[in-house]
Amino acid sequence: MYKYLSKFGYALLTLFGVVTVIFFLFTILPGDPAQMMLGQNETEEQLQNVRKKYGFDQPLGVQYLYYLNDLSPLSFHNKEEDAFTFYNTSKYSGTVLVDLDEIQIVLKLPYLRESFQKNGKKVSQVIKETLPNTALLAVSAISIAIIFGVIFGIISTLTKNRWPDHVIQLVSTVGMSVPSFFSSIIFAWLFGYVLQEYTHLNMTGSLYEVDDFGEGSYIQWKNLILPSIVLGIRPLAVITQLMRNSLLEVLNMDYIRTARAKGLSEFNIIRKHALRNSLNPVVTAVSGWFASMLAGAVFVEYIFGWNGLGKEIVDALNALDLPIIMGAVLIIASLFILINSMVDIIYGWLDPRVRI
Repeated sequence: MYKYLSKFGYALLTLFGVVTVIFFLFTILPGDPAQMMLGQNETEEQLQNVRKKYGFDQPLGVQYLYYLNDLSPLSFHNKEEDAFTFYNTSKYSGTVLVDLDEIQIVLKLPYLRESFQKNGKKVSQVIKETLPNTALLAVSAISIAIIFGVIFGIISTLTKNRWPDHVIQLVSTVGMSVPSFFSSIIFAWLFGYVLQEYTHLNMTGSLYEVDDFGEGSYIQWKNLILPSIVLGIRPLAVITQLMRNSLLEVLNMDYIRTARAKGLSEFNIIRKHALRNSLNPVVTAVSGWFASMLAGAVFVEYIFGWNGLGKEIVDALNALDLPIIMGAVLIIASLFILINSMVDIIYGWLDPRVRI
């Protein structure tokens, strides 16, 4: 129990550091956020009103405390103030736990503030609309990488130093070397344009498309094929290499020699004895790659026109929509921390020595 509590505390400290870096990075460097919101035709009165509404006229330390208060599930609010950080039902969806004369203590979901460019639309709503598409793309890509990576790793092990092994190693090396944005362009052009007559795939397209009569949207599953394959190429190559190296190491252990002495076939030895003990480095790679896919899908989503969180980040960068950028980075960092914490639990199941 102490081990899990310490990991939880470490995760909270890491998240606090991420929040701090995000706030100061996007508050100090970009310039005046009020001017970003209003554009080039603003008046001084409009600038002052926006700065007051969003608290930009406050000292940097006060703004930082307000930001922590917004993100904290348990936050404090002065009922007599109208500043942007204080509790009102239109801003927060929460429950008042303690209601004193001047202060309210509120239990709520983290508030990521409002978009500068989307007519005050909440950042949480923007993320809610785009994150599921990115998650679906990441799950599809990592599933392809795991299934084929493990299979190719086993084949490469069974055919060590023969031509199938050499071919798999060559393809894996190329897969790790080619960046995702280049693969995206090649795959979109080749399978979505040159061979479109045979593949029936589109160069660009998202999960939901509007029908020709404008009567609603429908799911277009085939648009998931190319971006998920492209996004899964590099982790597939890494998993293949790790699986091969780990299996070869395990197959040299004493208990494997005992299994061979009992007459078990090489395939059954791998399936029953060696495979599970070879998965620890693969789990490490999968956890890291899956978490990074949520951020690394930016180029893939943008090139294929996949309406996910990555594409939203690019659009927000072009529009200098800082709240969306900050909220998206914070969500991705939180998912990364959560996934890596879960991996420690999976380690304990795969290898009892980790629990000890």
